[in-house]
Amino acid sequence: MALVRRDGIEVHPATHARFEDVRTMVGPKNPDSNVCWCLSHRIPAKENTALRGTDRADLVEALTRRRTKPGVLAYDASGDVVGWAAVAPRADLPFARSTTIPRVDDLPVWSIWCIRVRPGHRGHGISHALLAGAVAYAARCGAPAVEGYPVDNQGRKVDLTMAYVGTRKLFEDAGFTKASDTTGVSGGFPRVVMRKAL
Repeated sequence: MALVRRDGIEVHPATHARFEDVRTMVGPKNPDSNVCWCLSHRIPAKENTALRGTDRADLVEALTRRRTKPGVLAYDASGDVVGWAAVAPRADLPFARSTTIPRVDDLPVWSIWCIRVRPGHRGHGISHALLAGAVAYAARCGAPAVEGYPVDNQGRKVDLTMAYVGTRKLFEDAGFTKASDTTGVSGGFPRVVMRKAL
């Protein structure tokens, strides 16, 4: 069952049965490449640096087998995967120890830190559906609140390579409110903590 259905887009948890779609969204064309696999904010920096090639895929594949899935996937009306959003308990992530992205309080919040839409599909509301799906998944898993750490770009263009963190407006449109400033910067813009109670 879809977490969200919106404007012809369905969002589903990234289950093991959907691992090839996760690969499409965050994996490299060359399996031996050391690309992110959306691990750079999921595991400690030293582990992320040490993990090479296909070991990165193996770790993400293992994550899809866990009870709590590593994120959500968006599909268009034809069933093609078109988007990915990472979501997990903040306590399980390097964000838990971050001095750049501060903890607002002791609430066991979940974090949404990566929203990715496939090239050729941007501008169709997919990021909005992904964010709604990530929120719905966190709520389904019992999260009391969810946070994001987007750029506060005040409507100015964000470089697409850095746009994965989202924008403050995207989160505001989803009902999030600013909870804190950070010392983080992405694409030349300051990042803020946005939070939504569930």
